[in-house]
Amino acid sequence: MAAAFELSRPQHRGRYEVTVYQLGWRLGGKGASGRGPANRIEEHGFHVWLGFYENAFRMMRECYAELARDRRKCRVADWRDAFVPAPFIGMADPVEGNNAVDTLLLYFPPIEGFPGDSIGENNPFSINSYMARMASVLRSMMTGVRIEHGTRSESPFPPSSTGAQSTEQREQLAQRIARMLRLGALATMAGFIEALGVIQTVFTAPAVLPANLVQLLEALASAARSQLERLVRGDRDLTLLWHSVDLGLTCMLGILRGGLMTDPRGFDAINDYDFREWLRLNGASEGSINSPIVRCAYDIAFAYEDGDYQKPRHGAGVGLRGSLRLLFTYRGAIVWKMTAGMGDIVFAPLYEVLKKRGVIFKFFHRLEQVKLPKQHSAGERSHVEALVFDVQAEVKGGGEYQPLIDVDGLPCWPSTPDYSQLVNGARLEREHWKFESHWDRRSSGTKTLRVGADFDAVVLGVGVGVLPHVCRDLIRRNSRWRDMVAHLKTVETQAFQLWMREDLESLGWEHPPGALTGFVQPFESWFDMGHLAREEKWRRPPKSIVYFCSTIPSADAPPLNEANYPSRRAEEVKAQAIRYLDQNIGSLWPNAVREGNGFRWDLLIDPREDGNSVPPPSSDHSRFDSQFWIANVDPTERYSLSLPGTQRYRISPLDNTYDNLTIAGDWTACGLDSGCVEAAVMSGRLAAHAISSFPPLEEIVGYDHP
Repeated sequence: MAAAFELSRPQHRGRYEVTVYQLGWRLGGKGASGRGPANRIEEHGFHVWLGFYENAFRMMRECYAELARDRRKCRVADWRDAFVPAPFIGMADPVEGNNAVDTLLLYFPPIEGFPGDSIGENNPFSINSYMARMASVLRSMMTGVRIEHGTRSESPFPPSSTGAQSTEQREQLAQRIARMLRLGALATMAGFIEALGVIQTVFTAPAVLPANLVQLLEALASAARSQLERLVRGDRDLTLLWHSVDLGLTCMLGILRGGLMTDPRGFDAINDYDFREWLRLNGASEGSINSPIVRCAYDIAFAYEDGDYQKPRHGAGVGLRGSLRLLFTYRGAIVWKMTAGMGDIVFAPLYEVLKKRGVIFKFFHRLEQVKLPKQHSAGERSHVEALVFDVQAEVKGGGEYQPLIDVDGLPCWPSTPDYSQLVNGARLEREHWKFESHWDRRSSGTKTLRVGADFDAVVLGVGVGVLPHVCRDLIRRNSRWRDMVAHLKTVETQAFQLWMREDLESLGWEHPPGALTGFVQPFESWFDMGHLAREEKWRRPPKSIVYFCSTIPSADAPPLNEANYPSRRAEEVKAQAIRYLDQNIGSLWPNAVREGNGFRWDLLIDPREDGNSVPPPSSDHSRFDSQFWIANVDPTERYSLSLPGTQRYRISPLDNTYDNLTIAGDWTACGLDSGCVEAAVMSGRLAAHAISSFPPLEEIVGYDHP
């Protein structure tokens, strides 16, 4: 969608005629959502946007501005109606010796500006900027430890200066570092703070780094570990703060030791290491490496090979880049949540804008093959000759399928197609055609598009899990494509949603609404989505809505010859969810369980019931059948991993091996290289640049690949 958005811009003056061929009846892939019973929102998992998603927010801000909805007719008329701040992020920390967990909910204050605003002259995505911000934050943390222990005197180091350093100033900094090391100043808290002030100044004013800077950081990290770890023992909050300090110092030291500031590969230079392995090599304590902070970094990236919690693996460069962007480049809020489903907030507006621009949409087209010529003429470059589709269903009268429904003035996607628009629609509905399932191969016909007659250029915007099935020619003939498919792994995920008749506070949750990760596996991540209740149309509105998600243990490639595989996996998700609620949820919501009887299943609201009826107390988990759960096992739905040693196999959308083919997706070499919305949008913008030389590469925020 990002590529189509860029290629259909009015400034191109109609140079590109864009047609989107889409599997099934809705846009969005892993981000698609639909409206089910009671117009409830049904997602693939919980989707939130992070405050550093500069490219994604810029696209949506432009989209809403161009759409120009009338607020009197549509309640989501502007991007600020679509996204709201979510400043609380929680981490769960198991308590040794029992089944309880400590919930650590952190508040991240708003930062000036909004994602998508112009960046300005100072690039916040440079390693130099990250280092300055880390030093500043660590300095504040150390001051907090100092105040906690009763010494509130001012830091002996003045505020950092900005601007270029003179030779004399650089020499003074080097001398100051040498003096601190010689006098053992790091033996005191004031010495820690002073040293971090020096480090902050070094990186705030770009210059040649003092030769003894690494020595200072090594001494600072060593002193902190020997003194602070003992100081905070037994205090949960201070232990978390200490782990943050330790990890921050480790990252700064690892960046300097590894020469990442001058290496043209940047963070990618360390992607052969696992993130935890890299932290350990650079001296992080085992307590910090196994802390909720690091565990949550793996959880939110589904960073478990084959979905196996015993195989946490995440490329160090990807993990470091993502963590630094999350913490130090967000604007407005660290997390933004959508005020309706992602399909309603993101893909419906994009669809409407693209339609107004003249983009054509061909729904119910399943790509089967990207074909290359059997042989090339002399001097002819490699190119895509044809695209073969299965036409899953035909629209009555040969017109264009109209995919959206109206929910009180808001255009939305339904969870099932509108069969009344389809030829033989009643039969397709009766026979339960699954248009989004790789295992349902039924179709009403085929279509072949040929270069020159039907298209000039192709943007292949499918999930990486689909490539082995549709790019057989490319994989057979091109070793880079063969290596990419062999090494880039995906993982299946699972999710379920609950609609409950009591609010979370009454169930025993003592914290503000927010996201929590690092909880009991599976379903270690969940998000309070109660704000969506006003969007749905229940006879008796729920007082709480909660989304859960996680990976599913599985092999990398699902058995495509097993027709009942999706339904079997969905039953596994259901069984795991029921067991999880019965056995684990009480440590978060103590009033949601009955002693000895597990989860209070009568809390769940069934959209089929009379809104005034309240079911009697029950331990019968059959009420879970009224909720929503999903196993994301299709090749299009699987999550793209960033395993150590695999980033080098990613191909860029700018690659010109084939003169009329570019690729788009979070699995490409796009400058972020992790499974998220921002990576997908960056990749789509790069794909548009490959075709049109627009947008300029310098306008793709955070794109730092050579």
